[in-house]
Amino acid sequence: MTTCEAVAKRIVALLKERNITQYRLEQITGVQHGSMQCIMNGRNKSVNLNTIMIIAKGFNMSVSEFLDDKLFESEYLELE
Repeated sequence: MTTCEAVAKRIVALLKERNITQYRLEQITGVQHGSMQCIMNGRNKSVNLNTIMIIAKGFNMSVSEFLDDKLFESEYLELE
């Protein structure tokens, strides 16, 4: 799994956990719908740290809390 796919899966899990929509997250964070769709649909090859920080803040969590998931353990990720 790529880093971008892991970020998308983490976002989906947090949206379900917190019972909010992707659209609402986009409103909270200011991330444009097209950009979020690229992340969620896997069209991005990578996600930069700044975007992850903005998304984490939208969930009222730190970056370390966002990344504190098995999805981001190196044995599950394809690293370049």
